[in-house]
This record gives sequence, structure tokens and C-alpha cells, in this order.
Amino acid sequence: MDQGLILPRPYIGFILSAVQNRPTFPAPRPPPGHRQGPELCTACAARVLSVCAAIEHCDLQRLAAIVTDHRVNPHKTLVAEGDPADGFFNITEGVVKVYKLLADGRQQITGFLFPGDFIGLSSNERYAYSAEAITEVRYCRFPRKPLEKLLADFPKMETRLRDIASNELAAAQDQMLLLGRKTARERVSSLLLLLSRRAAKVGTPDNPVMLPMTRTDIADYLGLTVETVSRTFTQLRKEGLIELRSIGEVRLRDRAALGNLAEGAEIESPRP
Repeated sequence: MDQGLILPRPYIGFILSAVQNRPTFPAPRPPPGHRQGPELCTACAARVLSVCAAIEHCDLQRLAAIVTDHRVNPHKTLVAEGDPADGFFNITEGVVKVYKLLADGRQQITGFLFPGDFIGLSSNERYAYSAEAITEVRYCRFPRKPLEKLLADFPKMETRLRDIASNELAAAQDQMLLLGRKTARERVSSLLLLLSRRAAKVGTPDNPVMLPMTRTDIADYLGLTVETVSRTFTQLRKEGLIELRSIGEVRLRDRAALGNLAEGAEIESPRP
């Protein structure tokens, strides 16, 4: 009887080793604008924080039919000021900065967006601001007209959008107070506490606080110079309120004192 090819034992061991240790490759990413089924919405960790939470699981198919999934690298533009406002964007991963350009080329950052935040709410035909990825960002895009038609059948989603618009107005008022009345120490303290609360909201550790944005971005948001921002971080460290672990990581050592400072209660003497 023909027993086939018989290989030497050492050669068999070599083949088994090569098979067991063969390299593995990650699954390819979907192309930009890839449309997926409702399972994408079901598995989305940011869904409970976003406007999509107003849609029941049984109706996700209709929502998924108009949504496209996108990924962008850091420093890439999601929305450009002046472009036609033909879509809405829901951040599902990463951090985005929203800003306006001044006539002399300077930028004023009006906010930082995180998973669950929405971009594009405007009654104007063109976007009034720009949005740029700070980290790698994943987002869902809703074309304006199909979404507006969908809202007619899902009043809870429309109510959620109104709530988001109301929250944006409150955030704009807080930003006006931040820039108009607070000192540098109060502004930096306010930002650290804001980022800590946002981290807790999306289910990540709220201390230490991660700062994915640059010192320049922080300065443009707080209305300060980069030098003032760096000096203020150092001052808060010397007072024992924070610990600077790295450029992008700050541990809050005294949250209560930072809260008082953010509200305008100056600390009388440095802490040990």
C-alpha cells in the first residue's frame, strides 16, 4: 500500500513551528464613508451618550441606513468654516477641537468635543466654525435632509437634539464667563475639572486627567498665551493642587481646592 511521502521528523517539527508561529494581520479597516448595518450602532460605546440613544434597538435599521462611518487622523479637518452645512457628525471615538479663525489668522477654540458629542447643529446653510481632530477620531455622519425626515418619525430624537442645542448654549455662556472674568489660575482649574468630568461621563478614569491637546490649543481655548498656561500649571503644582506627570497627564491632588479656585475663591497660601 502506498503510504505517501514520509518526511524526516526534524523537518516535520520545522513545519509545525512555522505554522504555529506564523504572523497574524489585523483585519483591514473599512474604507472612508463605509456604511454598516445596525450592529455598528448596537456595539457603539458612545451611543448611550449621543443623540442615537433616543432610537430604540428595533428601529436602528432605519438610522443605520442613512449613517456612514468615518475615521480621520490627528490634525485632519472634519468641518471647515464656510462649507455647506449638509451634514451632522456624531463623535464616537477620540477628541476634536472646534474653533473660529480670526481675520489675522489667529484661532479661537470654542470647545473640545468627546465621544457622544454632536457637530453641525445650525440653522444656517453654512458651518459657522471649523472642527479638527486632535487625536485619531471616529465619527458617524448623518446627511442633513435624510436625518430631518427621520426626525418626523422619531420625536424623542428631535427632543434629544434640542437638549444638545441647549447644552451648547450653556457651554457658550460658560466660555464667555471663562474668558471675560476669570484669572489664569481660575481658567486652568476650570479646564482640568471640565476634562475630568468629561472623562467620567464617557466611562474612562477621571484622575489623572489626560490632556491630548497641545499647550497652544489650551492657550487658544482659555484666551491666554502659551507662556502663561505653562506658568500657571507650574504654579498650581507648587501649591500642591496638581501633579504634572507628563505633558499630557495631570493628576488632581486637591479637587475641592481646584473647584473653589475655578469658582473664584482664591487660595490664601501655597500648600506644601
